[in-house]
Amino acid sequence: MEVKDLLSNCASCVIKPCQIGCPLNNDITGFIKEMKNENYKGAFDILSNTTVLMSLCGRICPHFQQCQGKCVKGISYNAVEIGKLESIIGDIALENNWTISVPKKTKHHVAVIGGGPAGLTCAAFLRRNGIKVTIYEKHNYLGGIMVHGIPEFRLPKDLVKKVTDSIINLGIDVKYNQELGKDYTLEKIKEKYDAVFIGIGANLSNKMNIQGENTKGVYGANEILENNNHPEYKDKVVIVSGGGNVAMDISRTAKRMGAKKVVVIYRRSEAEMPADKKEIEEAKEEEVEFLFLTTITKIIGKDKVEKLELLKNELVKKENDSRPVPVPIEGSNYEIDADYVM
Repeated sequence: MEVKDLLSNCASCVIKPCQIGCPLNNDITGFIKEMKNENYKGAFDILSNTTVLMSLCGRICPHFQQCQGKCVKGISYNAVEIGKLESIIGDIALENNWTISVPKKTKHHVAVIGGGPAGLTCAAFLRRNGIKVTIYEKHNYLGGIMVHGIPEFRLPKDLVKKVTDSIINLGIDVKYNQELGKDYTLEKIKEKYDAVFIGIGANLSNKMNIQGENTKGVYGANEILENNNHPEYKDKVVIVSGGGNVAMDISRTAKRMGAKKVVVIYRRSEAEMPADKKEIEEAKEEEVEFLFLTTITKIIGKDKVEKLELLKNELVKKENDSRPVPVPIEGSNYEIDADYVM
């Protein structure tokens, strides 16, 4: 679909439900209006009021749950592909070296701990307001989870580098290979700066809290993606527990790295899956299998993972619950073979 077709679908709603659905409160109808007038710089300026990551957010944000999911056109027609339009503006801005304006003189000095999306955004808007910024990053690169948590096939690393460079070029200092609690303390940092922003993330996998969880072959998907320390997937059966975007990322990665079979197990139905619909469909296209209304109850194996005990569920709407709750079906347990669980 051409850009003009994407733009023509927007009705420029007065109440702007898409903007209400955006966590950043991006003026979506405003930037789309400028695109319709072929004023792409104007569209960039509007988006820059609330975001400096448009090329990235336009590609990886869960649009169906946020802005695009609130689009009124989606009720009886096709919702406006807001993320695609945002990424188009972001890419044009990178090509033309468009950037936000910052004052030459600075006042105050703020330390930003963590060079991920939160830290980078904070640093950029501090600079816009005339404040000097120093980022402390534990890795030797910036981008955080956008680099070590999202696979290359979803978000190219060279694109992340271009965006982070454009932010650093606003006049931001960066201290690489500096880890909080190891290379410096919060107390010492507070002595040197007028304020400190902590944006170190919380990229930890949830525990299943079931028997056998400490068996060899059980991994946290977040940690594997972050550290890029994948096991040997070739000809293995990989079971992924959960229904979010991380589950889609690790399942597609394992499949691409040679896994014989990848099965995503989710305790609710497909309709309740928190992962973006686009990510679910692309996982299916890559022959990732799904078991819905299913819970892993036990991991079986002496020296390593060998089997899983599963239990079927039914969804029951209980009082005061916002969505149906999965309830085990008595006598529905069964076992399947597995090499890895994530």
